[in-house]
Amino acid sequence: MLEDSFGRKHTYLRISLTERCNLRCNYCMPADGIPLSPKSHLMNADEIYSIASTFVKAGVTKIRLTGGEPLVRKDARDILKKLASLPVELAISTNAVTTDRHIEDFKKLGIQNINISLDTLIPERFKQITRRDYFEKVYSNIFQLLEHGFNVKINCVLMKGVNDDEIIDFIKLSEKHLLHIRFIEFMPFDGNRWNMSKLVSQQAILNCVENVFEREAIKRIADRPNDTSRNYQIKGYKGTFAIISTVTNPFCDSCNRIRLTANGQIKNCLFSANETDLLSTLRGGESITPLIEKAIQGKFKSRGGMDTLEKFKDPAQHGQNRSMIAIGG
Repeated sequence: MLEDSFGRKHTYLRISLTERCNLRCNYCMPADGIPLSPKSHLMNADEIYSIASTFVKAGVTKIRLTGGEPLVRKDARDILKKLASLPVELAISTNAVTTDRHIEDFKKLGIQNINISLDTLIPERFKQITRRDYFEKVYSNIFQLLEHGFNVKINCVLMKGVNDDEIIDFIKLSEKHLLHIRFIEFMPFDGNRWNMSKLVSQQAILNCVENVFEREAIKRIADRPNDTSRNYQIKGYKGTFAIISTVTNPFCDSCNRIRLTANGQIKNCLFSANETDLLSTLRGGESITPLIEKAIQGKFKSRGGMDTLEKFKDPAQHGQNRSMIAIGG
């Protein structure tokens, strides 16, 4: 059921718990915000568990909770407990504003892998990017998570003229700390005013690294199966850094991901404008299995059908998709 027409087996489900967030990152949310789905249109805890169970029975082995910011949901703990009962690896992506309140829950439920969005190490710049003043809280919580033994990845979306001067500073964070820094190419979504001039490419990132570190000190690490990132380590550093090059060097051939939005729509690709409504069918008492199978079979070979850079640059293609905050990171 989870194998598409190109032979890709989908074992990784990303579930967005909410369209809401306590930050307002300008590459994720339009300046004027987005129309939020009415509460009655969102999956409740039992519905999330039911849909997730169907995927797990079909072969999903990993579930990551995203948002918005997943921890702003009042019933986030209940959802975590339900999903932790499934035979899967459970992980979470968060902005770390409130992770200090959930550390004990994470431990009890076996949540070990935590991805944190952080695009700058400069407090004032953080305020400009996120439109909120939480840098010190986020930074402190990152190291608190490390102290408690969590596997922490920092996701940094690079934008030319905004934060591309911090590449080396981020990498140096991994010198004495077991942090995994991941640089993400700026991607187009509805309302984020993307264009190629803002892109910091994989090659530009590597050029920057090679200008500071000796080439023999930059170690290429073997990527795991289905990795979206290309991984590196500086000789003698505890942590690592990686590049997610969705735009200039896509990794679609090994994709094993499926996305479930907070209002119960399955997206077979981050960039696909096509969605399949699972929630209405579930609430109608019918099986969602045929819908899942059809959605997986309809998956394009590359980036939701934007298989060339020319198509990817076309603003009309981006406007048909949701804003990132409404998809799930």
